[in-house]
Amino acid sequence: MSEEKKKEETVETPKEEKKKGAHDHEAALKAAKEETEAWKNKYYMAFADVENLRKQNEKSYSDALRYRAYGFVEKLLSPLDGFHIVLSMGAPNPELKNYLTGFEYIYKQLVTALEEEGVKEVSPPIGSDFDVKTMQAVDAEAGDGPVNKVLRVLAKGYMLKDRMVRPAMVVVSKAQPVPEKVEPVKAPETTPATEKKEENASVKGDA
Repeated sequence: MSEEKKKEETVETPKEEKKKGAHDHEAALKAAKEETEAWKNKYYMAFADVENLRKQNEKSYSDALRYRAYGFVEKLLSPLDGFHIVLSMGAPNPELKNYLTGFEYIYKQLVTALEEEGVKEVSPPIGSDFDVKTMQAVDAEAGDGPVNKVLRVLAKGYMLKDRMVRPAMVVVSKAQPVPEKVEPVKAPETTPATEKKEENASVKGDA
């Protein structure tokens, strides 16, 4: 056998080995595609998580700026209530009236400063409908008029922009209690037989 023929036999690959090599190549390619797809999905999921976290942080930062005065307004509720009580009492003499005028001036300055920060007073007018979103009923009084109407404002409410710091404390109207009907006690009906027994008992008693 010549040397050239030997080289050709050596270079030739059996069909089975060619098929096996092609199958291994396809399997490797498929595995590579699946791995690529898996990493792509993981990337998209990680990107979505980072994007959601970024939006959440932006919203938290925006809310923190928007409502930064919330805690400060809460601390001012007691002094504001004190001003409201004192100014609503009126002045029995001129000397006290001068003091109240000064208090009213300071109170208006304080309210103006709070309004510049987005704070609004909630002071429902007497006779207005009770609003559960902005009011809290601390008491109810019976009356002849319609129910769920504001009778008195015990303490003003305050809102910071669109967030309620404290609802207004109010007294509302309620319906008059319905009196219970008391039915008269009926006397027992008398019959001739019962009348005769009563007469006999009376005669025996006299005897």
